[in-house]
Amino acid sequence: MRELIKRKRDGFELSKEELAFIINGFVAGEIPDYQLAAFLMAVYFKGLNYEETANLTDVMMRSGALIDLSEVKGIKVDKHSTGGVGDKTTLVLGPLVAAAGVRVAKMSGRGLGFTGGTIDKLESIPGLNLKLTTQQFMDKVKKNGIVICGQSEHLVPADKKLYALRDVTSTVDNISLISSSIMSKKLACGADAIVIDIKVGSGAFMKTEQRATELAKMMIGIGTKMNKKVIAVLSSMQEPLGYAVGNALEVKEAIDTLKGQGPKDLTALCLELGSQMLVLGEVTANKKEAVSILEKLINSGAAFEKFKTLIQSQGGDIQYIEQPDLLPNTSFLQIYKSNKSGYLKEINARNIGLASMELGAGRQTKDSEIDYGAGILLQKKVGEYIQKGQQLAILYSSNERKFAKAKELLDSAFITNKTKVISKPLILKTISS
Repeated sequence: MRELIKRKRDGFELSKEELAFIINGFVAGEIPDYQLAAFLMAVYFKGLNYEETANLTDVMMRSGALIDLSEVKGIKVDKHSTGGVGDKTTLVLGPLVAAAGVRVAKMSGRGLGFTGGTIDKLESIPGLNLKLTTQQFMDKVKKNGIVICGQSEHLVPADKKLYALRDVTSTVDNISLISSSIMSKKLACGADAIVIDIKVGSGAFMKTEQRATELAKMMIGIGTKMNKKVIAVLSSMQEPLGYAVGNALEVKEAIDTLKGQGPKDLTALCLELGSQMLVLGEVTANKKEAVSILEKLINSGAAFEKFKTLIQSQGGDIQYIEQPDLLPNTSFLQIYKSNKSGYLKEINARNIGLASMELGAGRQTKDSEIDYGAGILLQKKVGEYIQKGQQLAILYSSNERKFAKAKELLDSAFITNKTKVISKPLILKTISS
């Protein structure tokens, strides 16, 4: 191990066998944290090329159980988001594309910090079971065309151990390490093709379009090497997606969107990602046809019915879906008003996410308890004119003392301009192999 650290420190390429020695030894407890930390820092500064990154992904993917979806008919298309504020896309996109005939077998994660997680949002629905065995997972996708569950501890254990060490050694922000982390989990779940939504902006991990493009090209390169089709969509996180930020609040907004009454930006992103998934799944020949199909599924109510099927099949009480006002709420709410007039130039998504977390909607640590009703309901979007004293957001929390800190964060979240600002396009670019 000492020699391999030295070789990477000096910029040499490592073979697949050498990478397997490192990762498998670390997972088995044979290589100590301090040596792996030194290796990660060497990778952070010297990098990994496409070949090394693909090999690292393959080794990590095989560190635990693999899900074999060959019994499930058709092309299995997965979707991944790099995480953003108000990003409830999976709740809409999963049922929508499943209603169109694409099989959706999805493992999702929890939130840590300001971006939130799909599993936390779904857990605001009473009775819903997200801890499924592999057989239950397979049975539900074959029967209903859709299943969503939490990440299994047996799936890619290398990533779990590696990420924990990256987090405490400041080696998270590396394109190769990010790519191998994402792709190892997607590929271990048996996907034939993957659509990746890479968020760009203040409320995302990738702050610039250049960095997001680098990440997209690396993941597409890994997919190509492993005979998988990968398409990356770069979407703006100049402001939160939709209006709702917080678990039950986002479920309600997802339900509205499935009924055709959702925010324009959330609907547009779901149609963009969904059309890419339908083309990759060979349900349609082109995106235009795919968008037409998806819009009809929303307007006919078929997409919402598929969401109800998903919830009911996993033990959730669908009266909470049919009557969303029954979903968790809070004891207190406060109105946040503008302290100045002007055109909204930016709604800093990171600060909105931090404020929502402060109200109880997110985790300060992995063991923090979540207030499922807590969060923020925004009232305005970038480009709109606001008057001093006008209502900008409604804050929800079960702890009245949490409003003060949340409001401080909101004071710096809403950025105004004297002249009208043209908001950035939602879809920045699409990259394919």
